[in-house]
Amino acid sequence: MATTTLTAESIGTTIEQNDIVLVDFWADWCGPCQRFAPVFEQSSETHPDVVHGKVDTEAEQQLAAELQITSIPTLMAFREGILVFRQPGALPGPALEQVVKAVKDLDMDDVRKQIAERQGADA
Repeated sequence: MATTTLTAESIGTTIEQNDIVLVDFWADWCGPCQRFAPVFEQSSETHPDVVHGKVDTEAEQQLAAELQITSIPTLMAFREGILVFRQPGALPGPALEQVVKAVKDLDMDDVRKQIAERQGADA
């Protein structure tokens, strides 16, 4: 499965309707983004069960601002609609592979429990 272009209109639905979604925030003028692009594309071929979406921060400035993207590339990973990973910087292939494996291996019941505990502590 190739990468998908995500926009402010499509990102929410994409995250809600798919088990695992990786999102690469990038721009044309960004050298590290250009170097990360083939690594991200290869991951999309290796993991067709994971949606690999790309957000052009120049075209989607409002979305990037809402998600507090201050450095690109930034990679976000969502599992069952929950943000479980966020990191700026271009990852090498093996590191991206580790992220995908870690996201797939998450115990989402435990993640939801931790979120509930944190929210209870904040109240």
